Amino acid sequence: MQTVPSSSVLCPSSVTSKLFLLATLALTPALSGAQVIPAPPTPQVGSSNPASAEPPVSRPRGNPCIVPLLTAAKFDNFSGVPIHYAPPAACPGPWAKVVLTADFTVTAGRQFDRSAWFYLGNVNIFYGTTAEPRHALSPSWHIERNLTDLTATLRAPQVGLASIGNVVNSTYTGVIYANAALEFYQATPAQPAPRTPDVVVGVSSGSGPGTLNTAADKVSQRVLLPRNAEKVYLDVISQSQIGDEFWYFCVPTQDAQAAATCGNTAFRETEVTIDGTPAGVAPVYPWIYTGGLDPYLWEPIVGVQTLNFKPYRVDLTPFAGVLADGAQHTVSISVFNANGYFLATGNLLVYRDQGSKVVTGGLISNTLTAPSPQVIDGLTTDAAGTISGTVSVDSKRSFAISGFLNTSHGRVETTVEQKVDFLNTQAVKVNANSSPDIQNATQTSTVDSETTTRNGYVDEKVATHISFPLTIDFNYTVNADGSASQVASSDQQYVVREATSLNGLALFDSNTKEQVVSNDTLLFNANGSLTGPGVGKSTATYRSRDSRGHCFSRSLAAANQVLTAVTDGKACSEADSGNQDVNVNEDAQ
Repeated sequence: MQTVPSSSVLCPSSVTSKLFLLATLALTPALSGAQVIPAPPTPQVGSSNPASAEPPVSRPRGNPCIVPLLTAAKFDNFSGVPIHYAPPAACPGPWAKVVLTADFTVTAGRQFDRSAWFYLGNVNIFYGTTAEPRHALSPSWHIERNLTDLTATLRAPQVGLASIGNVVNSTYTGVIYANAALEFYQATPAQPAPRTPDVVVGVSSGSGPGTLNTAADKVSQRVLLPRNAEKVYLDVISQSQIGDEFWYFCVPTQDAQAAATCGNTAFRETEVTIDGTPAGVAPVYPWIYTGGLDPYLWEPIVGVQTLNFKPYRVDLTPFAGVLADGAQHTVSISVFNANGYFLATGNLLVYRDQGSKVVTGGLISNTLTAPSPQVIDGLTTDAAGTISGTVSVDSKRSFAISGFLNTSHGRVETTVEQKVDFLNTQAVKVNANSSPDIQNATQTSTVDSETTTRNGYVDEKVATHISFPLTIDFNYTVNADGSASQVASSDQQYVVREATSLNGLALFDSNTKEQVVSNDTLLFNANGSLTGPGVGKSTATYRSRDSRGHCFSRSLAAANQVLTAVTDGKACSEADSGNQDVNVNEDAQ
């Protein structure tokens, strides 16, 4: 399949006709280089390398067996680099943990941000985007991902593909290099292997995500699951691209041309179906890539998850009885209001009933239906062609899905209840021939869910709150002398709270919050040329804590493309009266 770079300059309005490609601010050819230069393990004050407050993946004690996947792999086209994987002979398993590590470097020069994904077979093991270089900046960064849930895939040799679709020519000169490896930690009596899915099936387009140009398009996988499938989950990623990249700035289609932006409103949602029946939903995270809005906003502190996306887990266990009936079924992913386009992928995770070869069951009830967003369109166009006003779109609904299974340990009923709320409100003032151009958006996207598993007299409940708040302000003004200024600011958050109880007795709870706040000002002369780097500042915070005593906190601050402060453990020590424990909360990985 063909992939294209995520666009890197905001096109929500007639700003498109007023700005040159901010994504490619470099003015000189790429510097020579053909290697990965690993970034330090923690962000460094004084550096302009991409920085994130997100924690590393926690490791068990002991030395891992390391299996290289990529070594100085070069990405300068859309062909991808093959991955040939074999399990480590010295660590045959079971494994206490499996961790993917990868290091990236882009040569200095001019280049867009690019989408990056690694697959083993059709199973996704990494998805993110790349940082943009400058004429005097060759950025390097490091990512990690906990792949322990994909153990079933890693038990056998696999042929896969690493893809970072890239164009390198006389104009776009940045070449991307990557190293990647898997770390295997052998289980011991002190560090036993966790229970992991028995079957992993990719929902993809071969060794890559599928393309969703419209809401009717689907990424589908025919599956034949084992007859004793007991629990089923889908880890899904939906990435906005091209016309949908800035989907949170889209407006109703009838206003799109006047506002020089995308249509279908600013509501997007991932839909999961089984044999065409609605089975689950996933909010779309509003990732902003390193070229988005203003590239200097993200140098060095990148947006939330920009370089390393987190999948959203959809609980399909109420459908386990249907999926385990011995027949083939189709699991599909689509995006409501997709408007050219999204890329989507998923991993289906299946746990078997270890005590029986066959389970029976079925669906009890399902009240999930398609969303019906409500639009309040207050945009008007005057005689001068200026479109202005406010517009909002909201979607609020609740549903419940219940299913049952007759298992080796009795009848088990699973009910997933969810309240899904979305609201996007925008203030717009746009004219193709005058200024200022203003587009401000405030967006909230939340899912409150409760999954109840009833087995005889035992009720286990898992309550989860997930929230994706976003606020963006964008203003482009042309002065009387023809010079211009652009002011952009962004506040992204990722909030997760989870609590597990058994017959009303609390067993576990965790809280995670990540936030990136950025603002930047660009100045242009009367010829439309940028007069210098952006002037701005940004902060990033990540805090996670759980009832088992794990705590992690990190805060970053930056100004004018340089990291100025790194603070570790402060939130943990403040909460624990001096306790400096900054262990990573594994549930946040």
